[in-house]
Amino acid sequence: TEVTRVEQAPEGGWDVTVRSVDGGDERTTRYDDVMVANGHHWDPRWPEPPFPGELDDSVDVVHAHYYRTSEGYEDKNVLVLGIGNSACDIAVETSRVSKMTYLAMRRGAWIVPKYIGSKPVDELSPGWIATYVPFWIQRLFLQLTINRVQGDPTKFGLPKPDHKIMEAHPTVSSDLLPRIGHGRITVKPNVARLEGDSVRFVDGSVEKVDKVVYCTGYKISFPFIDPDLLDPSGDNRIELYRRVVHPDLPGLYFIGLVQPLGAIMPIAELQSEWIADVIEGKVALPGRPEMVREIAAEQAAMRKRYVASKRHTIQVDYWPYLHQLREERKRRAAGPQTGTPSGRADKEEIAAWP
Repeated sequence: TEVTRVEQAPEGGWDVTVRSVDGGDERTTRYDDVMVANGHHWDPRWPEPPFPGELDDSVDVVHAHYYRTSEGYEDKNVLVLGIGNSACDIAVETSRVSKMTYLAMRRGAWIVPKYIGSKPVDELSPGWIATYVPFWIQRLFLQLTINRVQGDPTKFGLPKPDHKIMEAHPTVSSDLLPRIGHGRITVKPNVARLEGDSVRFVDGSVEKVDKVVYCTGYKISFPFIDPDLLDPSGDNRIELYRRVVHPDLPGLYFIGLVQPLGAIMPIAELQSEWIADVIEGKVALPGRPEMVREIAAEQAAMRKRYVASKRHTIQVDYWPYLHQLREERKRRAAGPQTGTPSGRADKEEIAAWP
């Protein structure tokens, strides 16, 4: 079934309307709790604002979301926009068959290899180091390691990053720099204008293109929720306690709505276990004032650490975040529950929240 609407019921709980995938009749069911897990890599974001000019119909334009394989890119001039993981993977893959692949970007990035020695890069530090060692020490260690393994990205024609390592979501690729070094990928600055079958870049250079792949990220969106109730589309920001609980929408939880420096599945699993404990009344949530304070502190820390971008609104560090979730599961509900059976606050409590 497809979820078409999730609405807050006046007397508490949530009305969820679904329809069968074959377009059958809709039906609505009342639930005490709803866990939203629709992901954040499905609603493509295009350049904002759009580039001046336009391309001819002869130029095939797609978003990375719709790219599957390099079939059809043989002997073509390909332009890939972006310097994130999708952009690097697509640029590398198309460069093996294209006439030339151009990789254009607004800013530079630190390129992190997938493996250092025989270890995946996100497994270099044990959990206790990532959780308890000061961030600046971790960053210094990683920067020295990347400098030794990858070298200076500007030597490959990439722009100098305008931020320190770990101040942006990492771009992980073991193949990008060699493909640039072999002359199969040409680095370009940002696009200045679209000109028919060609693209003009901000450095004044012009290249004819046959294929364009926009690797410009995604919008966080919930089309089944009324925007008046919840709408992160403006700045990709949604204020949730521990990235899961909305302090003003009891019974609505968001699973997997994070961008981790590490694997997402163990995080989503632990989020689900925590909220299952909350729903069963085994674990208590803090009051609204504490949740609001924690959300504000996390947002302030994110603004201080990361490059200002719609890409960096749901970042978490893998091990410290797992530690936070485990600590939440220790917040046992004491004595008789003052909220609903699901562990939520009742209407009188909510009305008393400042």
